[in-house]
Amino acid sequence: MRPTLNPPPFRVYADTSVFGGVFDDIFETASRAFFQQVTEGRFQLVISPMVQDEIELAPATVRDFFTEVTETAEVVKLTEGALQLRQAYLNAGIVTAKSAADALHVALATVAKCRLIVSWNFKHIVHFQKIPLYQGVNLVNGYEEIYIYSPPQVLNYEG
Repeated sequence: MRPTLNPPPFRVYADTSVFGGVFDDIFETASRAFFQQVTEGRFQLVISPMVQDEIELAPATVRDFFTEVTETAEVVKLTEGALQLRQAYLNAGIVTAKSAADALHVALATVAKCRLIVSWNFKHIVHFQKIPLYQGVNLVNGYEEIYIYSPPQVLNYEG
């Protein structure tokens, strides 16, 4: 009998919108399913101090859920490399300075070598025109591509 190989969980950076999505009528089902798969070990949840700061401004139900679900999350640090990569995104015109926080989420995930970002931010992160631009800037700056999806796109629907 052949042993079953379990690949390590994908390191996935979740931005603030995914946590808030748990309490939104439109995004609740997919957000909860994503966090269920985190709990089941399919994903290694990665967050940043930026996500933590943004969650502090959220309603109590979101803050409580965040505290519960991030007990085993990896918290990446804000580094000079992430700040420089954010600036490269801004210089490339992917987003404007007004959306620098969104660019920083992508930069933090990239520098931390996450494989995926999940987000409900369809304007500045999960956008078909912006994703290849983020990837191109990453490659030019010596980083790997990062895959950017909304929660339903990463769920395992088998089993």
